[in-house]
Amino acid sequence: MEPPVRLASTGTIIHGVSVGEVLGVSTLAEAKLIAGRSGLDRIVQRLNVMEVPDILAWVKPHELLLTTGYPLRNTPQSLGRLVADLDERGLAALAIKLGRYVDELPEEMVEQADRLGFPLILLPNDVGFDDILNQVLTDILNRQAAVLVRAEEAHRALVQVVLAGGGLDEVTAEVSGLLDVAVAAVDGSGRVQACAGPADHVAALRAAIPRLAGTAGGSPTFAWVPVVAGGHHHGRIVAHSPAGQLRDSDIGILERAATVAALVITRQEAVNAVESKYRADFLRDVLTGRAGGAERVSARARAFGWDLERPVTVLVAELDPYGEERLAQDRLSVAWTAAMRRHDPRGAVAGFSSEVVAIMDASLDPSRVARDAAAAFADAQSAASPATFSTGASRLCSGPETLPEAYAQALKAARVGRQLHGPAAVAHFDQLGVYRLLSLVSDTEELHAFVRETLGPLASDDDAENADLRRTLQVLLETNLNVAETARRLHFHYNTLRYRIGKLERMLGNFTADHHLRLNLTLALHVLRMRGI
Repeated sequence: MEPPVRLASTGTIIHGVSVGEVLGVSTLAEAKLIAGRSGLDRIVQRLNVMEVPDILAWVKPHELLLTTGYPLRNTPQSLGRLVADLDERGLAALAIKLGRYVDELPEEMVEQADRLGFPLILLPNDVGFDDILNQVLTDILNRQAAVLVRAEEAHRALVQVVLAGGGLDEVTAEVSGLLDVAVAAVDGSGRVQACAGPADHVAALRAAIPRLAGTAGGSPTFAWVPVVAGGHHHGRIVAHSPAGQLRDSDIGILERAATVAALVITRQEAVNAVESKYRADFLRDVLTGRAGGAERVSARARAFGWDLERPVTVLVAELDPYGEERLAQDRLSVAWTAAMRRHDPRGAVAGFSSEVVAIMDASLDPSRVARDAAAAFADAQSAASPATFSTGASRLCSGPETLPEAYAQALKAARVGRQLHGPAAVAHFDQLGVYRLLSLVSDTEELHAFVRETLGPLASDDDAENADLRRTLQVLLETNLNVAETARRLHFHYNTLRYRIGKLERMLGNFTADHHLRLNLTLALHVLRMRGI
């Protein structure tokens, strides 16, 4: 069995053998463990001989300390404290020869070693320290060489995966074969991107991944390392061994695999970025009428997996103001790409500077697709950089040659919908009605002046009574001056409403008899509803 890997504090030996394995070498065949059995898994990376009383100044972590007891012959009362001091300095074990200078070890020393799990070994008198040093050090160096050879083989195999153009599927398969465990590549949100290994072990790994989210380190049966590239966390490589055989040397191979996975992800992101640019450039040309004839557009669209020859609807998702636009735009494209992949795999989608354009089957519900994209967009953003987007949908588009007009309709619907309903609005071009015409007026000061001239004091919300009267006027106009229906909607008494109508006519004019005035009042109320005007 390969020993665990531990980092040494000094020197170049970084792999070792356990104390239990040291006791198995031939020169220590007759050695006896006196105390500290629970520490047999401590790692030995080097050996030292105690020749001086002040040995604590010379010891190093992970050492097996050999002694005849000569430096301690006159101070047996200090042996109990010696165990605690050696353990505190990270030593692996103490091996001693009795009979020549120290006849027996104090009971206090044995009890202390058992409490700390610090192995005390009684050496046979007929074995020389040089034999122990040679054999154990040879074993340590052989183990280190074997681990390094294995790590180098793993490195070459993983690099070959990259050179051969392999992806995460090939990386996980290679690691699974090297370690004989189940392996998965998990993205930053906990979704499994690739996995390999025995089917039952993979199933157990998949089931455990949600529980491992947000944790660090490992366990006897699970181990994971982060995948980091360019300062960005892309997920983790996770391994599962039901038998609990994951060793530190296995973690080293997982770390190499994580580096290779980072290269694979970075490479794929670069490819995706180039492909995304080509898609966006082509779609922009289509929507501006510069992509050529219908046949040429359809042929190029098929190369991207898009079907633009069927009846479609154009959607425009535009970021609302006040968000962190640069960060939000990437998330917006990812969210809409995922939503389109679920609802219409043959639909076109591409991100522009501050919007995403999607062309989908006309039979689909634009509101549902927009809701799905909004949910994914919200999940992907942090509280520190909140953002929303408004969505507009065009009329049915029957062919590639009408896509520019449909794009203009969708963009208009998104912007007017935001003015009417605020951020995160979803609007259809056919539902804009008169607002579509009002949005064409570029001189907003003229619109404000029209509202003030037509509604007078009702144009402002400064007075609560005026705002209430404006609501009464709006319902009256909506019901075509039906007094009974208006009273029912507003929960007024009939006489109360008649009084309010008289007050409104004194403020605005005789609108109950003047249909031109009613039209102006209706338009002014519509302008007030358009936020941002």
